[in-house]
Amino acid sequence: MNVITTKRTQGENKDFNHLIAQLDNDLNKRYQREQSEYDKFNKVDSIATVIVAFDGDKPVGCGCFKEYDSDTVEMKRIFVTPDYRGRKISKQVLGELEAWAKELGYSKAVLETGSGQPEAIGLYTRCGYERIENYGQYKDFPNSLCFEKKLR
Repeated sequence: MNVITTKRTQGENKDFNHLIAQLDNDLNKRYQREQSEYDKFNKVDSIATVIVAFDGDKPVGCGCFKEYDSDTVEMKRIFVTPDYRGRKISKQVLGELEAWAKELGYSKAVLETGSGQPEAIGLYTRCGYERIENYGQYKDFPNSLCFEKKLR
């Protein structure tokens, strides 16, 4: 197995955009029409804090975060291609995102995932995220599950 490397980049990155297109396809299969209600919350093209994971030159995973408030980031778009799942790449990406957020002075991370994504729920709980009441735009979405983690 090759060593997976990560790269800090931005939302315009072509590899990141290729990966989130695959993520969107996956989410549309899982949630069908309901997913369109979430699409407006997933705009990340202008985001400056993106991680892409690579196997050699091949992009195999990604994630990003944006400021939620002055002390908190919101983790977004964490994804690993199906052929690379089970190799702890999502944990590596999430860890890199958390480290970057701490470097920038944030002390907490929040995130939202869907009830139809048991692998994501497992990742977040294994990485120390605790379930919280649905926040912000997700308050009225019954399939949304929100989590938070103290970063310091």
